[in-house]
Amino acid sequence: MDEIVEDSSRVMEIEGQNDDLDRCVVEEVELTVPKTDDPTLPVLTFRMWTLGLGACIILSFINQFFWYRQMPLTISGISAQIAVVPLGHLMAKVLPTRMFLEGSKWEFSMNPGPFNVKEHVLITIFANSGAGTVYATHILSAIKLYYKRSLPFLPAFLLMITTQVINFHLP
Repeated sequence: MDEIVEDSSRVMEIEGQNDDLDRCVVEEVELTVPKTDDPTLPVLTFRMWTLGLGACIILSFINQFFWYRQMPLTISGISAQIAVVPLGHLMAKVLPTRMFLEGSKWEFSMNPGPFNVKEHVLITIFANSGAGTVYATHILSAIKLYYKRSLPFLPAFLLMITTQVINFHLP
């Protein structure tokens, strides 16, 4: 009997330690962010792909366009994070709820329910991935300005892709 009591007290100690590990240091976050996941929320939705790709493309274009100014203007992913919330809720009200490609493996709905936090997080990831500039444009600009030459499209494209993929940053 004593062994059972000792085992249950050890289990309670371990559970208490897990509760301490799960607690957030910031009290506001602890009070507002749930510790559990809702697996029923749709994630890879039409809204997420549309708003995420749109935010990524728009931010990458704007930031690269303004990169050549003397005082470059940079729009961060937080701007898109704020802007997509009303757009997501608007899309949830306006888009049709009917199912497309019914009965197939690729069955989907453009509007599976209310706009949710998981969609918002993925859209934010998309926006942040497009918010940076392509650093290889400095190389291409230097070749054009100082050497009076220009690289053909394919080598320039490969240079840009490889420097972005291996995360090469110029100082």
